[in-house]
Amino acid sequence: MTEQLVHSADTAVVRTAPRPSMSTYGRLDLRRQLRDRFGMFFIVGLPTFMFLVFGLGSDDAVGSGNVAMYVMISMAAYGAVTATTGVAGSAATEQVMGWGRQLGLTPMRPLAFIATKAAIAMVVALMPVTLIFTIGALTGARGSWSDWVLAGALVWLGSALFAIYGLAMSLVFRGPNATGIASGMIVILAFLGNVFTPMSGLLLDIGRLTPLYGYAALARFPLTEGYLPTGGRDPLWLPVANVLAWTILFSLLALWGVRRSRARV
Repeated sequence: MTEQLVHSADTAVVRTAPRPSMSTYGRLDLRRQLRDRFGMFFIVGLPTFMFLVFGLGSDDAVGSGNVAMYVMISMAAYGAVTATTGVAGSAATEQVMGWGRQLGLTPMRPLAFIATKAAIAMVVALMPVTLIFTIGALTGARGSWSDWVLAGALVWLGSALFAIYGLAMSLVFRGPNATGIASGMIVILAFLGNVFTPMSGLLLDIGRLTPLYGYAALARFPLTEGYLPTGGRDPLWLPVANVLAWTILFSLLALWGVRRSRARV
């Protein structure tokens, strides 16, 4: 509890006020996100539409399943990333409104703020992943039961990386357009990351260094065992190292951005 002194003519009265907790902030922010119907429509609807366009009825064999399963995992990964980036990127608006400094007066530390934003984003990311996997199961996506379980878990858990990315971008750019910048870069990274169209040659070599490549390749690994549609194979250590490296980098950027936003001018 914090103490607030209210002085009268003769005495000082001590009042107590509850400190905002991490769970309270998280609950209120999640409720705000879910009330944004327009934003939620595009978070859930767009990647689902993309799966219906590119994956529906694709029954050619890929790994231990088929093309529909491959596309389903890719579009679910894109949907989860879009959700986590957009939700965590809402920190940009909060920073413009001075909310970062307000939180700086509370016991919530920078790491706790980052963790809370990531947790909210993960809850929202479940929606497109669940919907796309459900549609895939009903429309002919094929794979072993372990492919479904492992791919779903990797898509969802791996999207936490892009919650940190969205938060880092919003705090580094510090403007009302930061969320749009972060989301726009996701589209470019998805192309470079082998999510939309299989790549080869120099573009594939460049793509292996981008954050979405490791995440998508890891999510598809239970299905493909690392084999690429254009030939060749990625060993497991490559996407794992990619994800770990970008997680560390984005976490450091987000932590620096939170501390900078709370600094006095």
